[in-house]
Amino acid sequence: MAGLDEVFEATVASLDARQQRRHRRVVAPLEGATLQADGRALLSFAGNDYLGLARHPALVEAAHRGARQYGVGATASPVVCGHSPAHAALEEELARFVGMPRALYFYAGYAANSGAIPALVERGDAVISDALNHACLIDGARLARADLSVYPHNDLAGLERALVAARGARRRLVVADAVFSMDGDLAPLPEMLALCERHDAWLYVDDAHGFGVLGEGGRGSLSHWGLATPARHASRLIYMATLGKAAGVAGAFIAGAPAVVEWLMQRSRTFFFATGAPPMIAEALRTSLQLIESEGWRRERLAALRVQLTEGLAGLSWPAPPSACAIQPVILGDNATAMAVMAALEAQGLWVPAIRPPTVAEGSARLRISLTAAHQPDDVVRLCTALARVHAKLAATPPV
Repeated sequence: MAGLDEVFEATVASLDARQQRRHRRVVAPLEGATLQADGRALLSFAGNDYLGLARHPALVEAAHRGARQYGVGATASPVVCGHSPAHAALEEELARFVGMPRALYFYAGYAANSGAIPALVERGDAVISDALNHACLIDGARLARADLSVYPHNDLAGLERALVAARGARRRLVVADAVFSMDGDLAPLPEMLALCERHDAWLYVDDAHGFGVLGEGGRGSLSHWGLATPARHASRLIYMATLGKAAGVAGAFIAGAPAVVEWLMQRSRTFFFATGAPPMIAEALRTSLQLIESEGWRRERLAALRVQLTEGLAGLSWPAPPSACAIQPVILGDNATAMAVMAALEAQGLWVPAIRPPTVAEGSARLRISLTAAHQPDDVVRLCTALARVHAKLAATPPV
């Protein structure tokens, strides 16, 4: 067998050949939505800090206060000695915020999904998953070792067919993102919940990109869809949301019926076998919840910027599917074009990431534009002007 270096030099080279190799950048924040990336200032449309809270002075002070009181580490799993008063208060406040009976805080969103789904279902059960679900939902479904079926994206008829086909399973769990991370479109949660009720199934919702952005006071996708009293649906619904995007900090939580949350605490391996998040993070999140609810102007600005961006992209021939949130894709097709457009924008001082397979399907490489309340209208004008310039240049270049 060949040595490790020889094998993986070749496999990494194959990524280069397909223009699929990822590169990390050394990033530091500057003013507004500007970042210093590898020593250069770039106007960023790359991150998920949708409300512009990650550097909010109140969150920074809350983290400092938490560090002074608790130190900088949780020191152990939450079920050993890593569950502080800050964590306990945060879980109570998260449950109240989304209207669920109880919540459980995880150190990361990937850990929440990949640990919770195998705790809910196992061999002999069925997981029914949207075709465009995030990788952590897919991994959680695979780890569960339940029968897995995938229905076409947001296809309610396809979902119902899968539910009918899974009638013989002991438990049936439908798993879906509430807001899909690469397209910005929404799952039809009311209709999905109705199908789960009709076919005696449970619905697991990942609201990573809706929490803080959608719904009354930023309460997320359940509120957005008029499921204003989600506790009423707790017998069918498990709700998950991440706290490192719109909330501006880190971690995630799962909310639902008390017995379900207790079971996840007892059986989710990524919860009880992992060191807890530092209490200082929990303190910062408690302040973030207050700002999400009280500073509604951040969501208003996001909504206005989204309309402005949609209008600014209208003249391009590149498809830009309509988005209901802060995520706007621009579909470019092949990897080479996506990388070329990203590089051309960066030459103009803009950071707009090119997303390529396997994150998206082959032939659907794209720009993923991410808006934030830290952007100003002039930033969107600058982006649209730069895109139009790159579009015109590529259109004038004869194919090779």
